[in-house]
Amino acid sequence: MAEDENRAAGGGRTGSEGRSGDEGKAGGAGNAGAAGASEGAGAFEGAGDGGPSVRLGAVPETLLWNLWQRAYEAGQPGTVLKDPRAVELVRDIDYPFTETFGEPNPLLAQGHALRVRTFDTAVRDFLAEHPDGTVVTLAEGLETQFWRVDNGRARWLCVELPETAAVRARLLPDADGERRRTLAQSALDLSWRDEVDPDRGVLITAQGLLMYLRPEEVRELVAGCAEGFPGGALVFDAVPKWFSARTQSGDMRTPHGYRPPPMPWGLDAGELDTVRGFHPRIRDVRELPVPRGRGLYHGVLAPVVHRLPGVRNMRPTMTAVARFE
Repeated sequence: MAEDENRAAGGGRTGSEGRSGDEGKAGGAGNAGAAGASEGAGAFEGAGDGGPSVRLGAVPETLLWNLWQRAYEAGQPGTVLKDPRAVELVRDIDYPFTETFGEPNPLLAQGHALRVRTFDTAVRDFLAEHPDGTVVTLAEGLETQFWRVDNGRARWLCVELPETAAVRARLLPDADGERRRTLAQSALDLSWRDEVDPDRGVLITAQGLLMYLRPEEVRELVAGCAEGFPGGALVFDAVPKWFSARTQSGDMRTPHGYRPPPMPWGLDAGELDTVRGFHPRIRDVRELPVPRGRGLYHGVLAPVVHRLPGVRNMRPTMTAVARFE
């Protein structure tokens, strides 16, 4: 079953800042956000009665793949992720989801949703301790986490490439005054830190972002977060090295034929301590547990497999938190 999930992963829940050519041409979107503009990224057109039409480049397009998986699982009986906003978006957007990505794989879609729930839990825990704190989402794309976990008091800053920020502005517009806003720039441009008030606590999320960066860019971004927000934390996900290698060789594709963009950065489960070495202020880095799902694989096998050293890296992704001092 794990092989089915891996083959269909198409980037996990991924998306984000990718690289193309000599420059950082990456639209992020595993939400989206990136090192630079990717060709053809972020085009948004009105589509009359058919709803808004979205056209994106290779890496930014993963924001739609993620949305497709999340909305499918949200519509299942006994879903592991209640996300009515995602269901509405898929219904309203004029985009050939099935033609591009194929019918959702139920096993993969549930795994994607459980990974999203891991991020949700981390944000909820942060807001319970810092109800007036700030959540910074890097390369969020069409993630609808705000509508799932917001406490009515926290501040949210979404950092997106201008192209993907424009798409988000049309589909998920900022409508909470100063409390929720989007900053249209690359996550690698660390000047976004100047927009954050650190006094009431800061949590940064990079969901589906880091794998699309080059290793040195990952180090710089994580170090920049640690340097800028003492006492804060970064929640991120990563793909194992074998998965990264397959995307770069072009061997990774879904049964329908969708090929995810290359993912230059891979991290095996036993290598989390290497992230701790990115900056002296990183106090610890630990993996976050994935919630138990339904069915034989996600309800019984996966929780066991995730704890076994010999097979942990068979998973297409893992989620971790880096805490700063």
